[in-house]
Amino acid sequence: MITKLKPTLGLWTSISLVVGGIIGSGIFLKPAVMASQLGSPQLLIWIWIIAGVITLFGALSNAEVAAMIPETGGQFVFFKYMYGDFVAFLYGWAAFAVFNTAGVASIAYVLGTYVEYFVALPRFSVETEKAISLYIPLVGRIYPIENIGVKSVTILVIALLTAINYRSTKSGGQIQVFLTALKVVAILIIIGGFLFSSKGNSAHFFENSGTIDPTGIALIGAVVAALSGAFWGYDGWNNITFVGGEIKDPQRNIPASLFVGIIVCIVIYGLTTAAYVFVLPIDQIASSSLVAADAAQTVFGTVGGALIAAMVILSTFGTTNGNVLATARVSFAMAQEKNFFFAVGKVHPRFGTPANALLIHGVYTALLVLSGSFDMLTDMLIFVSWLFYGLSAAGLFILRYKLPDMPRPYKVWGYPWIPASFVLFTLVFLIVTLVTDIQRYNDGESPIINSIFGLVLTAIGIPLYWYFKRK
Repeated sequence: MITKLKPTLGLWTSISLVVGGIIGSGIFLKPAVMASQLGSPQLLIWIWIIAGVITLFGALSNAEVAAMIPETGGQFVFFKYMYGDFVAFLYGWAAFAVFNTAGVASIAYVLGTYVEYFVALPRFSVETEKAISLYIPLVGRIYPIENIGVKSVTILVIALLTAINYRSTKSGGQIQVFLTALKVVAILIIIGGFLFSSKGNSAHFFENSGTIDPTGIALIGAVVAALSGAFWGYDGWNNITFVGGEIKDPQRNIPASLFVGIIVCIVIYGLTTAAYVFVLPIDQIASSSLVAADAAQTVFGTVGGALIAAMVILSTFGTTNGNVLATARVSFAMAQEKNFFFAVGKVHPRFGTPANALLIHGVYTALLVLSGSFDMLTDMLIFVSWLFYGLSAAGLFILRYKLPDMPRPYKVWGYPWIPASFVLFTLVFLIVTLVTDIQRYNDGESPIINSIFGLVLTAIGIPLYWYFKRK
């Protein structure tokens, strides 16, 4: 009987998991929302760069631990060493209930949204959509059948990729390498087309919005909100740690893939945002629903919008595949440690994959798709995932104290300042985000307090921990 997953993923697959896991839909949708918050083209570009550098600090802090403990399950395993079983279980549960599954749902949701560029997907009337709702105390109201056409396409994509990775991890990895390479080349061609177009205007870089001009406390709130959007664009870098036990030479390949992968993403995100600004004034970016397609239509005409929409579909398909492949490994590792349902920890006897973990993730992800909108899913998952990113970086100090003699093939440069600055920033970011979410709900700007919804789903894991511990 097979009980362990085999190391089948090399360096290029590892880098493609980092790059492919990060570059999905954020850079194609979030710049519009961020522009409407900031009103400044220069701030918009800098936010993507700053968010990337902060993400790199957190990733390198995790890389030291991942090289020490290269096991399938990633941060779930790390937290057992750092904080013990309870925090590790809460992380694993939150990964399943909130950020890993919501990450897959939100990325695939963008794919469904861009399908509408080519096909008019069915949708109920506003009255019908609002007639069926679910109210969650202290959180808000969700509408399951809202935008049902897009949600149906999203669920279909999740089902297809779950089936592919159910049958073969190696095939899933090969698809990831191919789609990531294709995605990066396509994005670079688009960036070049934008930046060297005669339709662009360098004056756009210095023209702030005529209507959006936050100052003082409002500016701080706008920057934090924009950072949240950018962080979602960079989310997915830790997928590589989930498959640590399936990577060849993990002590070298995990840190290398994280460093190379995130640097590539910072460059691509910075250039892509600059390309949008060169083509479109900031107010037009802020009002756009499909900013990448609108910019391409300005440069290339009608065919340009179609090409961008097709590229976004390709990009999000690849990112969804990378997330489906990697994230189920956390639940698999929990079940193998007897901290989750026993069947989830089984390896398929024929395919050698965490088949049951993939299935339960697929079903729950589909439910999350029905539960909310794109922005609700992204805001919820970013708050909870960054809570654990901060704990993970803080745990590096604990391991340096608890296990000083444990071999460390890679040590984070800039210790202790790099991980300490990441932890401090995370704390400030979480506090401001929570306050902002509550304020937006009270002002009627949001139907749900996204951060609290994520915390509620995480807290459900507390009684489950005692249930599994007793069993």
